[in-house]
Amino acid sequence: MPLNIVLVEPEIPQNTGNIARTCAVTGSILHLVKPLGFSVDDKHLKRAGLDYCHLLDIHYHESLDDFFKKYPEGDFYFSTTKAKILYTDVKYTENSFLFFGKETAGLPESLLKKYQDRCIRIPMRSQARSLNLSNSVAIIVYEALRQLNFPI
Repeated sequence: MPLNIVLVEPEIPQNTGNIARTCAVTGSILHLVKPLGFSVDDKHLKRAGLDYCHLLDIHYHESLDDFFKKYPEGDFYFSTTKAKILYTDVKYTENSFLFFGKETAGLPESLLKKYQDRCIRIPMRSQARSLNLSNSVAIIVYEALRQLNFPI
């Protein structure tokens, strides 16, 4: 079973396109939770992942509620700069769902509170706000795949 990458309300098509490319080359499933900050026909989205569309498994969800109704159970991890747990300190499974929030605000605070023991972070200097979203996804995806002995 592949990894699942969940983007909650992504805003920048180029980031989503880059993440789609990462999902395509790793066999990960991409989940996009609406509202999206762009059209899925956006030329920047297509340009970033165009050559890989035939390898991409993408699912659209109307809201987080809809997502959790479809996937009530899973090995959920929520990426946030506010977490205490490092992304390398958890054990990923083939049923892992890796959540990432929108570029300007991250994941909803209510979600982070509900799953505070499942929140993970990438270590970085406190003076910097955060890494680019597509870079963060790639870092965590490849750590999960490393732990799973790269089943790609």
